[in-house]
This record gives sequence, structure tokens and C-alpha cells, in this order.
Amino acid sequence: MRSRYSAYALGGYGEYLLSTWFPATATGLTVASLAKRTVDWTRLEVLGKSQQGDDGMVEFIAHFIDEGEQKAMHEQSIFKRVQGRWLYVGGEVLTRN
Repeated sequence: MRSRYSAYALGGYGEYLLSTWFPATATGLTVASLAKRTVDWTRLEVLGKSQQGDDGMVEFIAHFIDEGEQKAMHEQSIFKRVQGRWLYVGGEVLTRN
């Protein structure tokens, strides 16, 4: 989770983001689109995590600046461990302002 946040925050890491995405849910995504830095990510707060075997969940709030305005996105992300690597399956955005 933290490495994916860092990849978004730095920008230019579309290949990494795509390689850590669960293939069945990555349909239509491209390295170029994931590499674009669209907002200024400023802080990540991990609120909780859970794991059952190869299934995991991370709840977080990601803070960012968009067009000069401070905003935040609250999400519960689902991960699946495949061959020892955690892959992002998808998430539910709880609040975004």
C-alpha cells in the first residue's frame, strides 16, 4: 500500500503500479495513464489493516492538493497475495472531498 502511494505521489511509476495491480481488475489501464501525476499527494494515513490468508484489506486516507485546494480520499483497498506478492484488486472510496 505504501509503495503504491509513493509511486502515485512521485509520478512516473506507471509500470510499477501496473505490475502491482491484480491482472483481472487492471483491464484498460496503461503504464502511461498510471504514470501521470494528476494531483499533489501530501500525506498518507493508514487507519487499519486486516489479513486472512492471502486476502488483505487496508483502510486509509490519502491527502492531496488539487487546483490549490487541500482534499482527502478515504478508501478501503483490497489486496490479494499471489506467489508471495501483494497485488491491488480494487477499492471502495468512502469519502472524497
